[in-house]
This record gives sequence, structure tokens and C-alpha cells, in this order.
Amino acid sequence: MDYTSLATLWATIALIIFLGVAVYIKVPGMIAKALDARAARISNELDEARRLREEAQQLLGQYQRKRKEAEQEAADIVAAAKREADMLAADAHKKTEDYVVRRTALAEQKIGQAERDAISEVRASAVDIAVEAARALLAGKIDAKAGADLFKASLVDVKSKLN
Repeated sequence: MDYTSLATLWATIALIIFLGVAVYIKVPGMIAKALDARAARISNELDEARRLREEAQQLLGQYQRKRKEAEQEAADIVAAAKREADMLAADAHKKTEDYVVRRTALAEQKIGQAERDAISEVRASAVDIAVEAARALLAGKIDAKAGADLFKASLVDVKSKLN
């Protein structure tokens, strides 16, 4: 036998002894235990990550629902404000129209009263002129006493017809 094969033989024997000692002191069991512990830790971390992901999904769903509710509430508020603004505008328009109608009626009443007053003044002036003309005419034809009596009677008659 040469030295290389002898060295290979001793290396093989040393390997077998090493493996025997490793099996005797339960190194494969410790390695398996360490690997099992690591696998359990990884599995727990994965479970925790799944649980956290599910919580995050639930929170996301809750926030999305809250956002949708808030958007709906905001839309409702805007719609209510628009309806109220439309009602206020319509009310203001109606009040303005009522005010214009009242002012127009009041102006028409004042114009009518002014027309009646003007007609009364014209009639009074016409009566005064007619009476004065009649007096002047009659004064020339009738004596003073008879003219005064006739004038008074005519004046009373005209006043009673006007009133």
C-alpha cells in the first residue's frame, strides 16, 4: 500500500469516528432541533405577518368606508346648502317682486289722488271764474241789491252741486 491510499484510509476512519462521535453526542438531533426552532420561528413570523396583513386590510377597508361615508356626507351637505341657497334666492326674488308690486300700487294711488286733487282744483277755479264772470255780467244789468241776492243764491247752488 502506498501512502496516499493509507492516508485515504485513515481519513475515512477519522471521518467515520467523527461521524460516530457526532451521532453519539446527538449533534444531528441538535442540528434538527435548531432547524426546527428556526422553522417554527419563521412560521410564527409568517403567521404574525399574515395577521398584521389582515389587520391592515381591515383597517384599509374601515378607512375606505369612512372616506366614502365622509364623501357622501360632504355631498349631502353641499346638496343641502345648494337647496337652502336656492330657497333663499327664490324667497328674496319673491320679496323683491312683492315690494315692487306694493310700491307700484302706492305710486298709482298717489297718482290717482294727485289727479283727483288737480281735477278738484280745476273745477274750483272754473267755478270761481264762472261765478266772477256771472257776477260781472249781472252787475252791469241788475242793481246792487238784487245782484247780491242772486249771487248768493247762485253761489249756494253751485257749492251744493259740487259737493
